[in-house]
Amino acid sequence: MTDHVTTHQAAEDARNEEIKIWLNGRVVPKAEAMVSVYDSGFMLGDGVWEGLRLYNGHWAFLGEHMDRLFEAAKAIDLDIGLDKAGMIAALEATRVANDMTTDAHARLMVTRGIKTRPFQHPSLSQQGPTVTIIMEHSKPSIPRPIRLATVPHIRGLPMTQDPKLNSHSKLNCILACIAAEKAGADEALMLDINGFVNTTNACNFFIIRKGAVWTSTGDYCMNGITRQKVIDVCRADGIPVYERNYSLVDTYGADEAFLTGTFGAQTPVSEIDGRSIGNGDMGEMTKHIRSLYKDLVVKDAKP
Repeated sequence: MTDHVTTHQAAEDARNEEIKIWLNGRVVPKAEAMVSVYDSGFMLGDGVWEGLRLYNGHWAFLGEHMDRLFEAAKAIDLDIGLDKAGMIAALEATRVANDMTTDAHARLMVTRGIKTRPFQHPSLSQQGPTVTIIMEHSKPSIPRPIRLATVPHIRGLPMTQDPKLNSHSKLNCILACIAAEKAGADEALMLDINGFVNTTNACNFFIIRKGAVWTSTGDYCMNGITRQKVIDVCRADGIPVYERNYSLVDTYGADEAFLTGTFGAQTPVSEIDGRSIGNGDMGEMTKHIRSLYKDLVVKDAKP
């Protein structure tokens, strides 16, 4: 498809060629930020990550992001080697080194570290974790609403790989994304194990029907911070919002649909499985929710 769009599409910025990256306690030039081929993250996808956005000198919802990162590390029995204050200090050191004040995106990645032999057992990772912060000048530049295609790949049960976990093991979602692109769409709409609409391969998913906002139960989707903030601002504004099971039939009949994520905040959806959603543009309720979210970001930045 010639006009393929991604939900993480950003304006090109030449400054990103010269960024500095945090790697295991040092801030180094991009060209020097290298990890071993024996690293657990490269070899097995054994690690967790977190994404944050910088607005006017402030990392939005920093506390929630730190909580999620450290809970994920605990869940996979990984010692980050830093406490939350230490991780925030590393984030700030990287920001200062790159002279970034706004419109920046940070990706914090923690793996189980370098393995002594190229096999699976975690005891083979004996040198401590690999901790990396990639920080880029990044302004979302999504030229049109997103087109979705439902794919056969699902968000599974917690005892296989808990969908709430921000792990490096993203192959299931990547395969879903590939399937959607092969179908002529931009991103994949994924169902849960019961066949209810759940999430996309990269973002959380919402629909609007008759003035009410619907999203999944949350049982099988990413533990999205932006997702929760949208639920919060809707409730505070008196907008009916439901976390519920709903089907593709409900989805096709939606008045509006949008995606949520740290990078793009709220991204409108124009089409699902070839069915137009609304008039194909960002709907009025989505615009209103986006405005409420922006106000919340500003409020969060105030001391």
